Amino acid sequence: MTKADIIAKISDETGLERLEVQKTVEAFMTTLKDSMATGENVYLRGFGSFVVKQRAEKTGRNISKNETIIIPAHNIPSFKPAKVFVEEVKNKVKVKK
Repeated sequence: MTKADIIAKISDETGLERLEVQKTVEAFMTTLKDSMATGENVYLRGFGSFVVKQRAEKTGRNISKNETIIIPAHNIPSFKPAKVFVEEVKNKVKVKK
């Protein structure tokens, strides 16, 4: 599902114009990104948590030059789904073989 699909579905379900829904979705994503960029976690009860994880400095390897490199410590965005969300997905999604 793409962002356009999400906007279309919300528009159909709420009766709001797609342009209004698009502005709302864009504003939500901008707020989420800005909050996480400043190190602030975002918690959505019943859905999940968008958290900033810290990765420690580590030693890596550049295999093309066969040399050791230092990968500096850095922050990465992460999503942890709520238990309710995980259970709903487990119960509704059929396993593809």
